[in-house]
Amino acid sequence: MGVRVAVAGGSGYAGGELLRLLAGHPELDLVAVTGHSNGGQPVTAVHPQLPGLAGLRFASTDPEVLADADLVFLALPHGKSAALAAALPDQLPVVDLGADHRLTDPDAWRRYYDGEPADPWTYGLPELPGQRAKIATSRRVATTGCYVVATALALAPLIAAGVADPADVVVVAASGTSGAGRSPKPHLLGSEVMGDLSAYKVGRHQHTPEMKQATGATSLAFTPVLAPMPRGILATVTARPVTRVTTESVRNVLAEAYRSEPFVHLLEEGAWPHTAATYGSNSCHLQATVDADSDRIVVVSAIDNLGKGAAGQAVQCANLMLGLPETAGLSVNGVAP
Repeated sequence: MGVRVAVAGGSGYAGGELLRLLAGHPELDLVAVTGHSNGGQPVTAVHPQLPGLAGLRFASTDPEVLADADLVFLALPHGKSAALAAALPDQLPVVDLGADHRLTDPDAWRRYYDGEPADPWTYGLPELPGQRAKIATSRRVATTGCYVVATALALAPLIAAGVADPADVVVVAASGTSGAGRSPKPHLLGSEVMGDLSAYKVGRHQHTPEMKQATGATSLAFTPVLAPMPRGILATVTARPVTRVTTESVRNVLAEAYRSEPFVHLLEEGAWPHTAATYGSNSCHLQATVDADSDRIVVVSAIDNLGKGAAGQAVQCANLMLGLPETAGLSVNGVAP
């Protein structure tokens, strides 16, 4: 028998992707899954794509159901993780896919979220300098927002290297509809989304302070766009260079930063990221250039918002916390078409 894990909030899209990854993980055994409004239902009634979990049913979201595991994943709506985590044993490792424990600045939480902030946990993006070692020795880890992964992997090395100006960053990112969760909303109906692109929460999206925290940016303008696709994020990150740069020099910074990273791939020069190429994977695809007219640095990144942007990153962190190979149960390759 492998390491026993439990999932709270397994009925959502990120929860379903997490269950899929756990079902195929060589070292983790799924022993319990909870769903707030789906208690008693078979997992396959909500996630028919997971016949390997036939016989497993959703339990009520009760700390006692989860506490018997060796590690717990929380895939709950924002603002719901902190109370449940506080009711779990202190020595029990927990990975939170929600926003509750991400931000280190309580004022930023109050500005962008409802309610009072919870204590920050170890930040769960292993590719950031120093984070891999911190995650490996932590009992509580908060994974990042999906837009933040795409932005941070594109931008953080450039700011750290003194190449990009942290005070002048612009991000425009398009996301599939699964990023909005599974709860029915009129503006996410197929007839509303198909054939349409729409900006939303412009200038006030809740991932903005987290982007600044993760990248070192001091001023960042973010425009999120809802795209007519179920999953994926394509982020275009632009920044003013601190000194004169070339496409080659920018790419060299990114290549050096991710030389040993299994899930971050700098594409061959001239090849640009596609969201579909990352579907089902834990990979991030990057490309960079210097704009010929403005001389601004432009980095484009693509991820699967349910993979590297959520469930895949959570499993990656759990692997580190449990002393397992970091890549266990995760694929660098996408699914096409």
